[in-house]
Amino acid sequence: MNLLELSEQEIIRRNSMAQLRQMGIEPYPAAEYVTNAFSKEIKASFQDDDAPRQVRVAGRIMSRRIMGKASFMELQDSEGRIQVYISRDDICPDENKDLYNIVFKKLLDIGDFVGIKGYVFRTQMGEISIHAEEITVLSKSLRPLPIVKYKDGVAYDGFNDPELRYRQRYVDLVVNEGVKDIFLKRAKVLKTMRRVLDDAGYTEVETPTLQSIPGGASARPFITHFNALDIDMYMRIATELYLKRLIVGGFEGVYEIGKNFRNEGMDRTHNPEFTCMELYVQYKDYNWMMSFTEKLLEEICVTVNGSSETVVDGKTISFKAPYRRLPILEAIKEKTGYDLEGMDEAQIREVCQKLNMEIDETMGKGKLIDEIFGEFCEGTFIQPTFIIDYPVEMSPLTKMHRSKPGLTERFELMVNGKELANAYSELNDPIDQEARFKEQMRLADKGDDEAMIIDQDFMRALEYGMPPTSGIGIGIDRLVMLMTGQTTIQEVLLFPQMRPEKSVKKDSAEKYAAIGVDKEWVPALQKAGYVTLDVLKEANPNKVRQELCELNKKYKLDLTNPTVEQVAEWIANAAK
Repeated sequence: MNLLELSEQEIIRRNSMAQLRQMGIEPYPAAEYVTNAFSKEIKASFQDDDAPRQVRVAGRIMSRRIMGKASFMELQDSEGRIQVYISRDDICPDENKDLYNIVFKKLLDIGDFVGIKGYVFRTQMGEISIHAEEITVLSKSLRPLPIVKYKDGVAYDGFNDPELRYRQRYVDLVVNEGVKDIFLKRAKVLKTMRRVLDDAGYTEVETPTLQSIPGGASARPFITHFNALDIDMYMRIATELYLKRLIVGGFEGVYEIGKNFRNEGMDRTHNPEFTCMELYVQYKDYNWMMSFTEKLLEEICVTVNGSSETVVDGKTISFKAPYRRLPILEAIKEKTGYDLEGMDEAQIREVCQKLNMEIDETMGKGKLIDEIFGEFCEGTFIQPTFIIDYPVEMSPLTKMHRSKPGLTERFELMVNGKELANAYSELNDPIDQEARFKEQMRLADKGDDEAMIIDQDFMRALEYGMPPTSGIGIGIDRLVMLMTGQTTIQEVLLFPQMRPEKSVKKDSAEKYAAIGVDKEWVPALQKAGYVTLDVLKEANPNKVRQELCELNKKYKLDLTNPTVEQVAEWIANAAK
């Protein structure tokens, strides 16, 4: 790598790495380093009256206080941080003191991994610490970590730019307290969900991520090409239709926790790649599913947070069952004053116009109702609320309501103003299903690019007979947001989708050569900030030469320094 592309700190660390090797210390050893303790457990189990406990720990150096023959450092392992006391004569019992005087004091940096063997004690200041007897270099960091300082629980000099945090999550996890806890809670959410579903006797399965027809939801898919078959394929938008095939095949209940992909917008609660749990159980209906969902979410909240309540953006949300159940048309009437029951598409369009909504001709009756609910109702439901009994036009895969003509047995669970779950009494009448699919194709012909495509193989499966079934999809990312008190989905995704990193525009070496600059000097010119000829043409020749001479000396480039006249000629040529 060209040294001119590195920061001063990075060069110092690379030099330290080279010096370690010269001393016979491998900065990236291959041998296993056996540990027997972690910081959190050490602190929790320490008793002043106990005999000194011998421990072997490993982690990153996060801070150091060097004080002559003895020093302190803070070590961060996978569970937290602990102070380590380093005495020169303890880690260097022989006459050679290089391990302390050179390696520890000069060649190790914040961010480096070390192993520590020693015993646990309490310092005069009362802090539980490890008295080091051996120190082992385990891994050298070549980039400096941002140093976040904490005082009285307040962070200073924080690594808090959201774009940097999400793009460099590995740094975020190391330096920002609490970030790792979010993802440990996420893991606990998934573990609890699996436990409840497994205990109920349901089977976890895997279905295709690449699908020839994107089905199971109304959404715009991602398209890719399958070279071996020479056909276009779609990233799945839902797992529904494949899971129902398994119900046809005889499974009592099946679920899948996996990624779905929808080629749509990104905001604080939407990510095009998201995790969803879908569950289908035979001989059940949406009333049973509402009761099961209440118990599932209450169990998750208690396991993750210790109670059935969570706090999001200052609002306390209770997952204690039961939850309110409210028909969607009643919700719209409650929030807007308009009763849509019995209205046709034209009448609902008139209501939208009266409500000053932006609509277009591609929207059918179902989409119009969905837009009204989304704009005027959805955000108002903070406590868990089942919105039930959707019009048939909004629910192409849902069974008709047993007692309410024109409606379906469907619910969406709203929490903190957003949809968390979507569930049905599943449509298992193949003739009715075919008619619903054809209506979706009519909407597609009108220009609705989220309308469903007929899946002929799924239709064939239904014709073999599917038992009465209830199904649900729960958005895992939004559930984790609720359980961890986060208000943006990016905070609960380890690696959220980001725009490509912006790179600084630089002119090519050929452009510099065309104005008389030797190609060997181009990296130095650009390191000094003259990344394009447009920048160079405005520069002062004396200043440019001084900067180049300093870089030549600092980075030991061994180049012949240019004269002021040569630099002035470059600048003049750049201005032409």
